[in-house]
Amino acid sequence: MLWESRMTDLQPLDPSRAAPWRSGLATALIVLAVLIGLAGIWFTASSLLIIFAGILFAAFLDACARALRPVLPLSHTLRLVTVITVLTLILAFGAIRGAAQLPEQVRSLIAIIDSQIDVLQERLLAFGIDSLGPEGGRNFQGLLPDMGQLFGHAQVAVGTATSVVMTTILIVFIGLSFSFAPAVYRDSVVRCVPLGRRERVRSVLDEMGGALRAWLVGQAVRMLLMGLVVWLSLYLLKVPGAFVLGIQAGILNFIPYLGPIVASIPIALVAMPLGVGPLIWAVGVYTLIQTIEGYVIGPLIQKRTADVPTAWTLVGIVIAGTLFGTLGIALAMPLMAIGRIALIRFYVEDWLGDRAT
Repeated sequence: MLWESRMTDLQPLDPSRAAPWRSGLATALIVLAVLIGLAGIWFTASSLLIIFAGILFAAFLDACARALRPVLPLSHTLRLVTVITVLTLILAFGAIRGAAQLPEQVRSLIAIIDSQIDVLQERLLAFGIDSLGPEGGRNFQGLLPDMGQLFGHAQVAVGTATSVVMTTILIVFIGLSFSFAPAVYRDSVVRCVPLGRRERVRSVLDEMGGALRAWLVGQAVRMLLMGLVVWLSLYLLKVPGAFVLGIQAGILNFIPYLGPIVASIPIALVAMPLGVGPLIWAVGVYTLIQTIEGYVIGPLIQKRTADVPTAWTLVGIVIAGTLFGTLGIALAMPLMAIGRIALIRFYVEDWLGDRAT
């Protein structure tokens, strides 16, 4: 009887009694892991955004290589090398073209500055302020900043330009590394999840990659069209620096909604010294081009790529810009696109069981 009583004391605990504290412990550990993950993302956000930009560049190269498959029946690596070579030649041609046009653009810039000084002088004279010195020359010494402060701003500008160049080089190298072996890096991520979930995670990652490729190709087409049309329009309106203004309009069109607004500021500033008529024409033509692109061409191109509602896109841009600055604004749209896919596949379909989405 004593032996039986001891065996009774050694009986395992009732699972129903152990379940509550085990469930609470699991929930606490999950919450702790999520908090640690969010803290890690917060402290490494700038580096993660650079890596994501490199992944975007790799997706663009991969999309171009896939598009060449019907034309060039070669391996993926050879097609990728062809794409990189063509892009390098295009960039070299653009750099040479820009260097050839630099003297003309400098002369145009000097003319614009001179006309702006004339306008400023007339405005000052209208208010009874004589900006001419005793010998009849312009005397703007009181209006110029201190030279030490000016050189300080110049040093900051040089440091910023150096940082942008280094970041761009890093993004390019990351993109090249990912583009030559995308399946290897994808499978490295898949191996971090349980065996039963690996196929599902692999399919979702492939879907994200397809969405990024389609979105990037659509954005490239929009940027190219925007740059060409703005350049030709400003050239016909005889606006100085039309080529550079077209390039910056095309590049800034990468950022949805906010980029076109920022691109309009240099166009207005350059056209302002030409008079009220050219200013109205330049701003009006740019607004018309941007309206057609934003409400007709853009939705047609992006209809099947990043199906994110406009309001959510703006919310993502504002939040990413506030938290991560300019790079966050530029990458908000693709982040929202892949975030939407992850939310639907992993949470709505797998967790909630709603397969109708």
